[in-house]
Amino acid sequence: MAGMRKEYARLRRRPFLMPLWLPVFGAVVALAVAIWLVLSASTTLVMVVRHAEAVAGSGDDPLLSAEGEARAQRLAALMTTAEGFAPDGIIVSGLRRTQETARPLAAALGIPVVVVEDRDPKAVAERALAEFQGKRVLVIGHSNTVPEIVGRLSRERVPAMSETEFGTLYVVAVPRFSRPAVARIELR
Repeated sequence: MAGMRKEYARLRRRPFLMPLWLPVFGAVVALAVAIWLVLSASTTLVMVVRHAEAVAGSGDDPLLSAEGEARAQRLAALMTTAEGFAPDGIIVSGLRRTQETARPLAAALGIPVVVVEDRDPKAVAERALAEFQGKRVLVIGHSNTVPEIVGRLSRERVPAMSETEFGTLYVVAVPRFSRPAVARIELR
């Protein structure tokens, strides 16, 4: 009989504590979810452009031509003066023409240039989103990689680039919880 009284007393105390800890636990969980949503609700701005003009007929990894160097300078001037377009980093391929296109902008802003040896557009797009989440990044690619990188980021079909097309800048806004948006800008 004494054992039943102890069990009855223990059961009577448990319901008294239940209404206190359950709402507190629920509030802590709701606060953690709200903080996570606010921190992760960011948009990544990925700008994709082809490298500037290279010296014609000078091998597989040519340097920029005088026209290409001037285009790289104009790109740097545009990105440093246009409000909201200055990138936090630059991603380029392992070829010199992409690195030389990035050099004036990286020097002007003091930002890192990430050299990606992998020429797979999917890997480049994923790296841009992973390393610069919620920030702005410029990707400098090639005529055969730019359309696919933009397509991967925007989930839209992007037309192929011609070998003479150097002034096209794609701006892809990739929000965390909704569909990406893409804009095509012709630079001169």
